[in-house]
Amino acid sequence: MSIDTSLTGRVAVVTGASSGIGAATAQRLAAEGAKVALLARREDRLTELVAKITADGGTAIAVGADVTDQDTLDRALATVHEAYGPVDLLVNNAGVMLPAPIQDGRIDEWRRMIDLNVIGLLAAFRTFTPDLLAAAEAGRTADVVNISSIGAWMAFPAYSVYGATKAAVSTFSQQVRADLGPKNVRVTNIEPGLTASELTQHISSGELQGQVDGMFDAIEALTSQDIADVVAYATSRARRLNLPSIVAMPTQQA
Repeated sequence: MSIDTSLTGRVAVVTGASSGIGAATAQRLAAEGAKVALLARREDRLTELVAKITADGGTAIAVGADVTDQDTLDRALATVHEAYGPVDLLVNNAGVMLPAPIQDGRIDEWRRMIDLNVIGLLAAFRTFTPDLLAAAEAGRTADVVNISSIGAWMAFPAYSVYGATKAAVSTFSQQVRADLGPKNVRVTNIEPGLTASELTQHISSGELQGQVDGMFDAIEALTSQDIADVVAYATSRARRLNLPSIVAMPTQQA
């Protein structure tokens, strides 16, 4: 029995596509034949990435959007529909990591992580899920991929709120399969370990940044392209096969 592992003709949305895992995933999906809508706030970066994807023979559009702003998500949906039609693959990647000792009580940073990592993910899910359900009902493959973190279950000092937001993502992914799986929409939760991306550039503490730099010096980290490979693999399997939870770790990371 043959297995169709092509993404040709799929219409994908990638949030947080201006850098790191999001940018790499957009490039990989386009290389595999999908039409990709790149969503992020930094439109200049998206435009540059679309030019690269197009030069490499792929199909992509830049869509300026903030997943914490429903109005921009609604406009993004309309833009994607006009360009490519209904969405059948959503990669929820937008997120931020702001570690700090919990006793510092940085409620502004807590709110930012909760708003983007949790509420933003749910808002994107809410916006594009009707398309996914319609695609599945029509007999096409439909996927939502949520990018979580090993921080969802592995404890790191100063990362408690970030870890809590990622635990919410992982738990949501597990629970929402009960809603969408019977309707033939696949849900995949990916928990990367140490990965080289822009995420670590938002750390404000010199001490914490030094700890992260030490980890990168000690082990060979994953690349954003490694995670993009995982996304492409999971979403290109036969429609009947769902990979619900994937932990992607550097070989050297315990």
